[in-house]
Amino acid sequence: MVRSLVVIPTYNERENISRLVEEIQQQGPHFDILIVDDNSPDGTGELADELAANSNGRIQVLHRAGKLGLGTAYLDGFKYGLQKGYDYLFEMDADFSHQPKYLPELLAAARTSGVAIGSRLVPGGGVTGWAWYRKLISRGGSLYSRTVLGLKVHDCTGGFKCFSRAALQILNLPEQVRSTGYGFQIEVNSLCEWNGFKITEVPIIFPDRTLGKSKMSSKIFLEALVMVWKLRATKAERLVASPTFDTQAAADGGQFESSSAADAGFTTRRG
Repeated sequence: MVRSLVVIPTYNERENISRLVEEIQQQGPHFDILIVDDNSPDGTGELADELAANSNGRIQVLHRAGKLGLGTAYLDGFKYGLQKGYDYLFEMDADFSHQPKYLPELLAAARTSGVAIGSRLVPGGGVTGWAWYRKLISRGGSLYSRTVLGLKVHDCTGGFKCFSRAALQILNLPEQVRSTGYGFQIEVNSLCEWNGFKITEVPIIFPDRTLGKSKMSSKIFLEALVMVWKLRATKAERLVASPTFDTQAAADGGQFESSSAADAGFTTRRG
């Protein structure tokens, strides 16, 4: 059976995490969960430990010392998942904007191409509960990034992703990625395409969160716009894959050497 790990960064998501975990587990026994909590003041980390203790190993928790950024949470989760031998790893938000029902479709797509993204900007995809100006900012940000960076993927800022183990091994994201916030997703998409991966876009409906508070701000968005030009300037030095490597073969298999969780600077808990 294919082993998949859904990496979920959390900061003050206590209201969402129990129901989210339950809905993920309903998608099948091959979806394990890693909650990466940044010492949430609302007790998300403690609740995650309780869920892990009763999960027969399907839920695991990484505790980090403080709010260290979305990008580093995913990178720590990838390190952990690769070290534990998972075949596929997911990025997923904790606020139900990324609906668990799409996990099987993303996995099927990644098994073909190595990288898949839940896309709001392809036929069949979309958002609900957003004001017109939020839709405009989202579409404009993706169009801007595609134009500056020469990307084919439509939803450049989307963060609902699935990677094969081999794809992550080839991309070596912990060494390559320099963004930590909103720009993280744009940078990861760029690294995938620049190194020969065709990102399969799976249409999703993206609802606005109903519980908790959004982490997005105008400052984060503006930082991402500036980051795009810095990223473009470093394209040549970010080509990590051999010109002859087989991206189709990278959809499955692969080995990875990683430091232990303790060496990476976080503590773990699993049921």
